[in-house]
Amino acid sequence: MTRKYMVLIGDGMSDWAVDSLGGKTPLEAAVTPNLDFMARNGAVGMVQVVPLEMYPGSDVSNLSIIGYDPREVYTGRSPLEAASIGVTLLPDDVAVRCNIVTIEGEGADSEMYDFSGGHINTADATELLLALKDAAAEKGVTFYPGVSYRHLMVWPAGHDAMTTTPPHDIHGKKITEYLPTGDGAELFINLMAISREIFPNHPINLRRRAEGKKEANSIWLWGQGKAPRMPTFQEKFGLSGAVVAAVDLIKGIGIYLGLEIIEVPGATGYIDTNFAGKAEYALNALETKDFVLIHVEAPDEAGHNGSAPDKVRSIERIDAEMLGPILERARAGDLCILVMPDHPTPIKIRTHAQEPVPFVYYPAPPAMQGNEAARYTEAEARATGLVVESGTRMLGHLLSTR
Repeated sequence: MTRKYMVLIGDGMSDWAVDSLGGKTPLEAAVTPNLDFMARNGAVGMVQVVPLEMYPGSDVSNLSIIGYDPREVYTGRSPLEAASIGVTLLPDDVAVRCNIVTIEGEGADSEMYDFSGGHINTADATELLLALKDAAAEKGVTFYPGVSYRHLMVWPAGHDAMTTTPPHDIHGKKITEYLPTGDGAELFINLMAISREIFPNHPINLRRRAEGKKEANSIWLWGQGKAPRMPTFQEKFGLSGAVVAAVDLIKGIGIYLGLEIIEVPGATGYIDTNFAGKAEYALNALETKDFVLIHVEAPDEAGHNGSAPDKVRSIERIDAEMLGPILERARAGDLCILVMPDHPTPIKIRTHAQEPVPFVYYPAPPAMQGNEAARYTEAEARATGLVVESGTRMLGHLLSTR
């Protein structure tokens, strides 16, 4: 029998105890019969996904989970996203993540209010970026529209060693304390200031203001880097594969690894995403591929927004609408599954935490027999005593079930 393999990443799914959930984590509060079945019949434990010296971003954590040491291959978040939207980087090009955000206040009192510009839609965001076309040309950079609030800037022969901060890390904080620093920072700061002059009176924001929506009144530049070099998944593991994801970052990783990108209608990256469709398309891909990576952004977005109900609901929808049909296939005996977060995104702090996360395999890999738990939760995973020291080992354990 030929084995098939699947990794399902619930981005930011693990958490801390939440007062509004009666002191439970979202995983503990959620109704998850399929995850709990995997826990009782598979292997559960904890893993330190991201090297302690690195920031626990979804870029380095997802690379780690699929077997690539980020200390060796990671050059920045934005080059990965550039690949997803079809932008080819020259060796000296610097790609830069460009969020469209909402900033409140003026001058030294300016605060990051919403890292997603009120979850602005792609069409509106594209119009705002076009308004920066002349300023960008004057500065020698180019903006490329992405999806919703996530976009790209390319700076030919630019600097990539400056320090920048993800906007989702500074909700409610003074932005002056987190502006870029180092060589090239002046350009970033200047472009962000220009956007704050142009965006507020743009027709898009005049309409949003009239509709009572958050204004998307600035860009925020961060996550810069040059194109990485890494072996393809086929070269590294001898397997064909595909990626099912809604966000450019994960698609970009897949492109660099030579994995097929499966587009799913209605996949949004939010709690309204097409959960069932992502599972269906992933299972269909296994007809011709050995391996499929499914990435679900919804729990992470809920964590960044501080919404415990949305996080619980997203976990329950992953369990019911995705794992239900996936487990039907796995019970047939030819599919091995790993489910885990890439990092915690605790409701309390609304950003990523650098700490171990729970994982569950079904069936249990040979080296993990006898590590079952009653449920798939943070506490149950810790109680098994099974600890994997590096996220880069997770795929190897999955593939060991031959």
